[in-house]
Amino acid sequence: MRITALAGGVGGARFLRGLLEHLATTRASDRAQVTVIGNTGDDITLFGLRVCPDLDTILYTLGGSVHEGQGWGRSDESHHVAVELAALGATPQWFSLGDKDLATHIYRSQLLGQGVPLSAVTARLADRWGLPEAGVTLLPMTDAPVETHVVVTEAGEQRAIHFQEWWVRHGAAIDAERFVVAGLDSAAPAPGVLEAIRNADVVLLPPSNPVVSIGIILGVPGVRDALRGTRAPVVGVSPLIGGRPVRGHADICLETVGVESSSAGVAGLYADFLDGWLVETDDAMQEPRPGSGPVLVRRPLLMSSVQAAADIAGAALSLASQLAAKKGGESRP
Repeated sequence: MRITALAGGVGGARFLRGLLEHLATTRASDRAQVTVIGNTGDDITLFGLRVCPDLDTILYTLGGSVHEGQGWGRSDESHHVAVELAALGATPQWFSLGDKDLATHIYRSQLLGQGVPLSAVTARLADRWGLPEAGVTLLPMTDAPVETHVVVTEAGEQRAIHFQEWWVRHGAAIDAERFVVAGLDSAAPAPGVLEAIRNADVVLLPPSNPVVSIGIILGVPGVRDALRGTRAPVVGVSPLIGGRPVRGHADICLETVGVESSSAGVAGLYADFLDGWLVETDDAMQEPRPGSGPVLVRRPLLMSSVQAAADIAGAALSLASQLAAKKGGESRP
């Protein structure tokens, strides 16, 4: 079974960890291949180093070394370099990189500087964390440098700031006028991205931010068309419970792009290719008329543990199996 997932952020990484747990528990891991297409719109250059937050969160989470409390960064981390940079007055100081985490960024930046494409760099990092042995291939959505910026208004003037500054430094507390993704229009999908969608038995949309994570991946030319054309069932998991994200600022992002902060609003962003949709048990989303929207499954969606995430992933695969015949494909969860 070939499973392809579009993912970014902590929610996406924890869902993927649950997916691997489900496959291992059901003894399906030996016959499953998981390809993850990771968001790189969050990428930023700090202290001369290229940082890929979403890719790294997936690497550390699936590699068993993520800081569980944060959901990102390395466990058992130290910050000696960050302290010294602050003493030197180096900026920015609102984005702190741990010492072990820095090794990832130094290695990535070194290889990128030598002309190695991001997809090849990511493959080497994935080897370090044992992802291939777990049956996982991690692909960046594109090899091209892409960065999300946020247009904000302060003191009556508009200016653009990097998404990470808006998200981390300001906690999304500054009203956003719009998102601008530099380099996205001219970006090409990384090698293997379109093939992973076209050849999948199942395509999953984890509960990642629908605007600045999955939404950015969908903006890469060719990705959305591939999803429309795939014979595989596409099943998503709502990132909202009670109209709000468990963590992060997905609700603010949705409001910024003029979409209602609800499971129905998020599903609408995927309406041209979404076949199945998992929502919280008491979600107010109405059942669509047959043939007019995704098939709904209501169940608990709080990923309170690895097992809870595994159960959600299992429900998504079960729904995909039911939907496979309608797409004319074959799925064997």
